Amino acid sequence: MRAEIEATGTYRHLPAELAYGARIALRDSGWCGSGVPWWAAKVRDLREVHTASAVAAQCFEHLRLVVNQTGVTPMVTIFAPDSPAGRGPRIWNHQLVAYAGYVDGDGRVLGDPRQVGFTAAVRERGWQPPVGRSRFDQLPLVVATEREGPRLFSLPRDVVAEIPLEHPELPWFVELGLRWYAVPVVGDMRLCIGGIEYPAAPFNTWFIGGTVGSRDLGADDAYAMALPVARRMGLDTTTERTAWYERACAELDRAVLHSFGAAGIPLFDQDAAAAQRMAWLRAWHRPGGGHACYVPGG
Repeated sequence: MRAEIEATGTYRHLPAELAYGARIALRDSGWCGSGVPWWAAKVRDLREVHTASAVAAQCFEHLRLVVNQTGVTPMVTIFAPDSPAGRGPRIWNHQLVAYAGYVDGDGRVLGDPRQVGFTAAVRERGWQPPVGRSRFDQLPLVVATEREGPRLFSLPRDVVAEIPLEHPELPWFVELGLRWYAVPVVGDMRLCIGGIEYPAAPFNTWFIGGTVGSRDLGADDAYAMALPVARRMGLDTTTERTAWYERACAELDRAVLHSFGAAGIPLFDQDAAAAQRMAWLRAWHRPGGGHACYVPGG
């Protein structure tokens, strides 16, 4: 390593080093619950992939591979690192799959309000939304390279596993037309192993039970479905004393847990995930922590 660094200004991880570092980073990422077999995560070594189109194609392959007959496979796909010879590719999307957010002339949002800024940015770069816009239009993947700059790639239909949501006890729930993608694949964090930085290294575990229903669908700054659900349940929404919001979010969570379970898609236990998060935060204060980690991208 010393000789290689003296000659080139950097060094190259052996495949075993890369796999070990990626698994440790996945374990300590804050996204990895105690039930995830991080030690068995599949690591795809694609350090020779540099062009935007090739990176996008392999991101789509990642999405194809993670959902299978056994459920969901924790996976890391690693592209070219930054080096003295040049910068590695970047992925702009926080998650490879996300839904667009459109603002109409009256300021109302169709889709995901949290994605309004990103949706506007990709539209400025040429992305055309579907003719019949919906609440669940998939955003394009944006890959940037040093030579090509940012390029947009539409997700093929076959790469995204989506779960239509139904409730185990409320038959009318399906009329809401809700769905969510099965696996969160984080794309905009940098993988750092032994001083080498891989700016594009998408990884996945699985969702925390309760977050899709309460956070993504129920919350007012997201899909704001708590109020429609509460009204369909016949709850008094004129006062907070009825706890209508919490009760509606609980039923959204039940629908997610039921629907994902029926599809064979695992979810983290919420309490176990909270304990894992605290353990992760404590680990970062240990001397010597963080030699292999994920950090915010750039």
